[in-house]
Amino acid sequence: MRAVEATELVPAPPAGRVFTEDARVGLGDVAPSGRVRLDAVARMLQDAAFADVIDSGVLDDGVWVVRRLRLRVERFPRFEETVTVATWCSGTGPLWAERRSTVRGEQGGLVEAVALWVHLAPDGMRPCPLPEGFAPIYGAAAAGRRVRARLRHPSAAPGDASASTWRFRGADLDLAGHVNNAAYWEMLEEELAVAPDPPTPYDTEIEHRAPADVGDVTVLRAGPMRWIVDPDGTVLASLAVGSVP
Repeated sequence: MRAVEATELVPAPPAGRVFTEDARVGLGDVAPSGRVRLDAVARMLQDAAFADVIDSGVLDDGVWVVRRLRLRVERFPRFEETVTVATWCSGTGPLWAERRSTVRGEQGGLVEAVALWVHLAPDGMRPCPLPEGFAPIYGAAAAGRRVRARLRHPSAAPGDASASTWRFRGADLDLAGHVNNAAYWEMLEEELAVAPDPPTPYDTEIEHRAPADVGDVTVLRAGPMRWIVDPDGTVLASLAVGSVP
């Protein structure tokens, strides 16, 4: 991963809104070794973000979609470990906001996360300005930090990338009728399941480019990069995978 991006993992703000929610690592959240899976972490983050928005009272008829999510696992939480998810707004742009989160377990589990969320119009078709009540609630935590929404992964795989098939199932769909963001991490977990637990720190990042539907997709692999491509050749998402010394 890119060392320059360590600056994204900003600490919790000294002032402003930080929302916390407790969770427990259950049977459906872990790999055979007992470590939490990455898709389970992504679901915890989604649930905490949604709970934060509801609790904040910000009136918003728009739609938020994840553009990018980076996970840096310092130590994988384990089965039955109680974790606290702390989440806050760490930066804004005209049509998007950055959300930092820390997942901290009672037994030493620690995951740092940063996500870029784009704010869409109610029909979900185009970006629109942040809701009117956003700044009074989240502005102090962001502290004027501005962030960009530009994608940074290579847009296409090289010609010598290896290919395999992955299938998104009906159970992967969410309320919007598209594959839930957390389900994309299951493809990476398929690789991790046949090997020992990855070394930590384990730093990985996904960028979403287009919504996926039920059906087969192609996974292209080249070095630390993965591209998820639908049958018509559209890149749905890309993952950068690796450990940071």
